[in-house]
Formats: sequence, C-alpha cells, structure tokens
Amino acid sequence: MNVGIVGLGLMGGSFGKLLKKRGFANRVYGYDHNQQHGKDAIKLGLVDELCDIDTLKTLDIIVLCIPVQSIIKFNKQLTNISSKTTIVDFGSTKKTIIDSIDKKIRENYVAIHPMVGTEKFGPFAAIDNFYENNIVVFCDIENSGEKHLQKIKNIFEKIPMKIIYMNATEHDKHACYMSHLPHAISFGLANTVMDHESSKDIVALAGGGFRSMSRIAKSSPIMWSEIFKQNRENLLESFNIFDKNMQKMKKMIEDEDYDKLQQWMQKANSLHDIL
Repeated sequence: MNVGIVGLGLMGGSFGKLLKKRGFANRVYGYDHNQQHGKDAIKLGLVDELCDIDTLKTLDIIVLCIPVQSIIKFNKQLTNISSKTTIVDFGSTKKTIIDSIDKKIRENYVAIHPMVGTEKFGPFAAIDNFYENNIVVFCDIENSGEKHLQKIKNIFEKIPMKIIYMNATEHDKHACYMSHLPHAISFGLANTVMDHESSKDIVALAGGGFRSMSRIAKSSPIMWSEIFKQNRENLLESFNIFDKNMQKMKKMIEDEDYDKLQQWMQKANSLHDIL
C-alpha cells in the first residue's frame, strides 16, 4: 500500500513516522506547499520521498493534514482520482468540509478527526507514538464507500486508536467545547495579559497555572482562524455560555458571596471526576 501525506507538520509528520515505523505502507510520499517543510520531512525521515499532485492521485491513500480551509481547496484538485484511491482528512471541523466534497469522490472519502494535538507545528513538531491509544472520530460514515471505510478503519484499529462514530454536526458542537473554545480562551488570556503587563513582569511572575493555561496560545494562528471560521456558530454560542459563567462569578465576588462562589467552584472540580 502506497500512502501520500499532504501537509508535513505535527499531524502529517507524526502519521508518516507511524506508517513507516509500523510497516503500514510500502512507501510513504509527502506533499507540502512549503518547500522547506518538504526538505525537513525527508531529512527527519517522516516520509520516503516527496511527490507532486499527479503522483498523489495514483496512490492507495491520500491523507490530508492541512488547515481546514485548505482541505476544501485541495479536494477540488482530486475529483478525477481512481475509484480505488481513498481520501482521508484529519480536519478539526467536519461539517463544512463534508458538505463541500464533490459527489464524484464522496464514496472515496473518509472524514475523521484524531483527537490529538500540541501547540507546536511544522515537521520538527512530529512525535513518536503521537496517535497510539488516543481517540479518533469518524463522521458521516454512511456516505463513505465500504472498501474505503474499511481501509482506514483497519489502520486506526491497528495503531491502536479508539474509534467513535458521530455525524458531522454533532462532532463540530462537541469539538467546540472540548477544543475550540479552550483555544479561544487561551488566545484571549494571552492577549489580556500582554495588554496589561510588561514583558519583564510576565517573565518574573508567570507561574505554572498561567503557563498551562496560555500554552496553547502558541498554536498556529492560520490553522485556528480557519477552524474558528468553519465552526463559527458553535463557537459564538459557547462564548455566550462562557460569558454567563464569568458574569456569574463576577457577581458573586462583587456581592462578596464567597460561600456561593465556593460551591460554584466545587461544581467545576467535579469535571475531573468525569475525565
């Protein structure tokens, strides 16, 4: 089986390492619009060789590990692939991508979201054992051809990852609260601190709590602005709910109702009983 990976950063690079290490592919090809990323991916052994789009179209599997808006654009170049070629995308949003897929290749297409990530990006961010024992969401599988679905399922079962099935709308709503809103809050926290503190004071006083909460604000602005664009409605709804909780906390502090505040925070503590 020959596999082509489009996008050789954290997700694509780590997947290339996995395919090569576990022998899931005879040959792993890489494609990246950033020529330096391509050179780095070869140097790091993430892929066996680089290829062009024409070669990609001849492979058994095409893996799209690029920003979500780029996935939509790239799919438009794949409408004339063979019925045997499988396309799988790793995008963090699903509905807009799935709705944009040309009917000619819908059966070829498997839309998934591996629930993994770090704030780092680029080929040097690739990690060993990045996917193992994590969750991957498969969306709208009823519209994927059975042979294509099984091809992708077999890989993720062998990694292994825990497969969860959702429709795209449901996925995007849950992903908003579990991933997209926390990233938005981290970006907001980082900018709030930078607006009110000097660099000297940030370095001197930033402790573990601030570093943990602001860590994902180092994530790619290009990637995350596209995710926010595609999941706009869910994100705006989550902002309203988050704002209500902030206003509730603000009111308790203004009223000096610390017993009530303590109960409210106790409810938050219970989240980790679930996790």
